[in-house]
Amino acid sequence: MSEKNESRTQAIRGYVDGKIQWLWGLPENQRRAELAKLRRGIGHAPGELPDLWGGLLQGMPASFYGTNGPSHEEWAVYLALTLYALHQQSNDTVCVSQLGCTLGRAVRRLAEQTVASGQDWTESSILRRFNALATAEEITEISHHLRGMIQLLRAAKPDSIPLDYPRLAVDLYGLQCDAPQLAQLPANIRLRWGQDLYRYEKNESSETQEKEN
Repeated sequence: MSEKNESRTQAIRGYVDGKIQWLWGLPENQRRAELAKLRRGIGHAPGELPDLWGGLLQGMPASFYGTNGPSHEEWAVYLALTLYALHQQSNDTVCVSQLGCTLGRAVRRLAEQTVASGQDWTESSILRRFNALATAEEITEISHHLRGMIQLLRAAKPDSIPLDYPRLAVDLYGLQCDAPQLAQLPANIRLRWGQDLYRYEKNESSETQEKEN
């Protein structure tokens, strides 16, 4: 990946991470209000709702701005933050954005939780949903499938399954790009999702649970 593209993905990651840190620095009531505003943006395109302009655009690098509709960067940031707000709903004590909890890993944990005792996780219906997300090509279609997956992660028991939202934003940016010199090519991103899905072995999951208990 060129230095320019690497700088761009780092800027996207840093911006989303900074916004989440900003939200958690707010008083609880104000944080709830900001998250509620972000949730209202789900299903809309960046820029459609003026109430969201301040929370999303304040501090955004000018290089992210689109000149003929939302840019790839604006879509990536917008989707990551609005879906984060959806995931965070009804959880005031723990931030659901955790570094290293990639989409493939999160889906693996979800699949393991949703199968009957003794059933292999690969038989979970969650994988059909994940496949639909992984094969979606247009950003609004990706958004639709991703929203459903986030709702499932939020509803997981006993606790919501976290997700690395700065990493997700970088992935969403890459899914919109087709420059051959860009390491974040859509095919590469989908491959990594699959690698993370199958790399997360059961014994690793058990070790993680033991550390958490």
